[in-house]
Amino acid sequence: MSVKIRLRRISDTAKKRFNFRVVVIDERQPRDGRVIEEIGYYDPSKTPASLKIDKQKFEDWQKKGAVASQTLKSLIKKVK
Repeated sequence: MSVKIRLRRISDTAKKRFNFRVVVIDERQPRDGRVIEEIGYYDPSKTPASLKIDKQKFEDWQKKGAVASQTLKSLIKKVK
């Protein structure tokens, strides 16, 4: 089983505002499929956009072999 750390969209479709959870998920699952663990969130509607990730869990999952998605990597670089 290959594990990825990526974004899962949650939304208020009536107002077209999207928020995202940072999740650990099997890469074969769809974007909004069953997750292993939620480790943070990303809210692009705020100014500036807010990204909060539990660093300890993120590092633990990377040690176990989970790979962060390209989108998540770019968001983390922007925050640092």
